Amino acid sequence: MPERVVFMGTPAFAVPSLRALVDAGYEVVLVVTQPDRPKGRSGEPVPPPVKVFAASFGLRVFQPERLKDEAAIREILATSPDVIVTAAYGQIVPRALLEGPPFGAINVHASLLPKYRGAAPVAWALIRGETKTGVTIVRMVEALDAGPILAQRETSIYPHENAAILEARLAEMGASLLVETLPRYFRGEIEPVPQNEAEKTFAPLLHKEDGALDFHLSAQELVWRVRGLTPWPGAFFSAFGERILVLEAQAEDEGAFADASPGTIVDLADVIRIRAGKGVFVVRRLKPEGRREMTAAEFLRGRKTWKVGARVDPPAPRQALRG
Repeated sequence: MPERVVFMGTPAFAVPSLRALVDAGYEVVLVVTQPDRPKGRSGEPVPPPVKVFAASFGLRVFQPERLKDEAAIREILATSPDVIVTAAYGQIVPRALLEGPPFGAINVHASLLPKYRGAAPVAWALIRGETKTGVTIVRMVEALDAGPILAQRETSIYPHENAAILEARLAEMGASLLVETLPRYFRGEIEPVPQNEAEKTFAPLLHKEDGALDFHLSAQELVWRVRGLTPWPGAFFSAFGERILVLEAQAEDEGAFADASPGTIVDLADVIRIRAGKGVFVVRRLKPEGRREMTAAEFLRGRKTWKVGARVDPPAPRQALRG
């Protein structure tokens, strides 16, 4: 049975897959991860979660700036892996690595491919209001997340889940599916299933400015965005000179506020109600810029300047997120 594995991954999502390989007894001959990056106010370089985990197990770590460089490719192939396993690595894997090991390269992806190919599948599934998602193990090809499917597992998306909670659950699910799939893959018992290109959708990388809430959207769409954009880049609006990061929200019917225009604050009794394009967006938990997380009721105590009838300032432009 092939045992030599090169693992490639970077964020917390990838750690359970690496841990599962180690626990299953595979020989992880090299862990490839992104270089340490500056983070926080100090600007000091911080190692990615996969590097931290690999170091704790004494695994050899390699952090090339550019995976496409010939020197990086030689370094990886010199370990003579039977297979390369990737999970949210963060760089395109060149053909030389896809075709180098005898069993190629396989990827753990946090979506039901061919839906949500790309860098942020969990966030986009929530932003689009999906009720189901899952994990997929694919044999990698040069096109992004387009390889044939080796295994797939579906799960419901629960109402309390934001991107952080759902991603953590999918990371464990993907790790479990990975170690169930590998032995059958090595024995040739799996017939890869080509993806249906007609059903593909994309999940592009999110940017900080994507967190601005557009109150011309429906209240339900805004709630989906809060869930999909938490913890990063965070969904926000501004009012009375304060930038408010929304952490928990719900949607209500217009009711008595049907005549108000989108972006108008219509109620400040324990929660913040803002008229949306359809319905009312209700802020229940938030984080003012530079302060701690709190309930809307806690936030409103002592803020006499906040008035019903004011508009959030400035209203976000009428445009959809990219993709």
